[in-house]
Amino acid sequence: MSLNLTRRTVLQKFIQYSVSALALVLVSSPMATNLVQAQAQNASRKTGIKTKVVRLAYQTSGDIVKIKGVIDKRLEPLGIKVEWSPFPAGPQLMEAMNANKVDIGSVGETPPIFAQAAGAQLAYIAGRKPSKGEGSAIVVQPDSPIKTVKDLKGKKVVFQKGSASHYLLLRALGEVGLKYSDIQPVSLTPAEARDAFIQKKIDAWVAWDPFIAVVQKTANARVLRNASRIATQGGFYMARRSFAVENPEVVRIVLEEVDKLGEWAESNPNEVVKILAPELKLDPSLLSVVVRRRTFRIRPINSSLIAEQQRIADLFYKEGVIPKQIAIRDSVLNSQQYAAITPTRLSKK
Repeated sequence: MSLNLTRRTVLQKFIQYSVSALALVLVSSPMATNLVQAQAQNASRKTGIKTKVVRLAYQTSGDIVKIKGVIDKRLEPLGIKVEWSPFPAGPQLMEAMNANKVDIGSVGETPPIFAQAAGAQLAYIAGRKPSKGEGSAIVVQPDSPIKTVKDLKGKKVVFQKGSASHYLLLRALGEVGLKYSDIQPVSLTPAEARDAFIQKKIDAWVAWDPFIAVVQKTANARVLRNASRIATQGGFYMARRSFAVENPEVVRIVLEEVDKLGEWAESNPNEVVKILAPELKLDPSLLSVVVRRRTFRIRPINSSLIAEQQRIADLFYKEGVIPKQIAIRDSVLNSQQYAAITPTRLSKK
């Protein structure tokens, strides 16, 4: 009986050893490697990930999401590489998205309207929390004879066409009974216009922070009208529609990290200044003003945001700025698609 027990024990150990060795060989084989990769691909498909690269766009006016690298760190374990592309303003970013050069980016309320009017297949994936409007303004030289917005009639007014500044200008003109056709519009990028303003080559300029804060400090720019009490949307996070539909999990992760970092930023403004200072090469005291006037969190797309965006689009069409009337809902995901990209923390807002 003892001999049989010993033989049985030896036999069991031999079988265990053989199975382990066979498993090791199988795991090390090309066939096993292919099997693991196939399983990973299947898992990705089930979780809404079809891409290996996500191309994110950012504006050079300062993006803490890009600087902190939170999205890069979150997606790396999933085998997804992040490629960042810089843009001077929202219109250029939307143009690149329409040309299939970027997948996700953040812009003001106006660029998506111009992009949709041009036939771009885009999707609103999140709204940006609106600010008090102090960081966007129409400014003039300190000694300019232009004292009010009404004095802009017949004058050359510089701004980035298709940007949020375009809408601010349109609304400000409307408040004093002027139309877009009453001014001479000149489109320049913010960086180009900033340099021209400092050199006193521009009388009236419409822009946003940090550009406005810079000319207020260095050129004593005088504010004619800021965006306060003008019902701006705060902007949006946009995506190529096909990318959002095919990769909802990637979009969900991006939005989750953006909002988490935004929540931290709004509670730690001094830390945000430290992060932005070396990137923008601006004095911390100036950046403190910029950060105080800026918001960082996002909010879900809902019917009120869509309705307000539609009113803005209708205004541009009425003023003859865009060539055709558009329906904002055409660039909004359906309820099932939107639910798939929306983080829990955002859907609860």
